[in-house]
Amino acid sequence: QVKLVESGGGSVQAGGSLRLSCAASGVAFSSRCMGWFRQIPGKEREGVSTTDNNGSTNYADSAKGRFTVSKDNAKNTLYLQMNSLKPEDTAMYYCAASPRFARCPRPTLPSVEATFRYWGQGTQVTVSS
Repeated sequence: QVKLVESGGGSVQAGGSLRLSCAASGVAFSSRCMGWFRQIPGKEREGVSTTDNNGSTNYADSAKGRFTVSKDNAKNTLYLQMNSLKPEDTAMYYCAASPRFARCPRPTLPSVEATFRYWGQGTQVTVSS
């Protein structure tokens, strides 16, 4: 059974940092596209980053220069380091995994969510001004 579990969310003041984790079970990261997404209540979910099998990551403009994705294949865990957080980063953050050998599109493409088959339950990030 495939399961993705996010953790590390919380409340932080603007300018602070958080590190999100996505622990996977039942699915190996190898040969998969991994993504981070976020959703603000009342808005559509948006892509934050996509990371291919080689560890190459594409970021949404809102994340560039502030967020960094890393992964530990041995631990089957994906990380999202978020620095210089802003109130507009407040959202529920989700990780997602594609089927094996799927292409890994940029996170801002309109159809990016269709790439991903497996989703976590999300972790809330709240940034206060």
